[in-house]
Amino acid sequence: MKKIMEINGMHCDKCRANAEKALNALDGVTAKVNLSKKNAVITLKKDVSDEELKNAVTALGFSVGEIKVKKSIFG
Repeated sequence: MKKIMEINGMHCDKCRANAEKALNALDGVTAKVNLSKKNAVITLKKDVSDEELKNAVTALGFSVGEIKVKKSIFG
């Protein structure tokens, strides 16, 4: 499953890298954070709650907006 997480408060590449590192430290999570889009595309290999994802980022001082499931072109 893929999710898109809106991340607010990132201002530089170090911010992006820290958010990405925090998300990737969660078991079963592979994340790619985009500074210009202010979001992360998260691939889940196991069940990880939105709350766990949010906590990983807010612990760094960022705020999280919407977290939504990324729909594929096949439904």
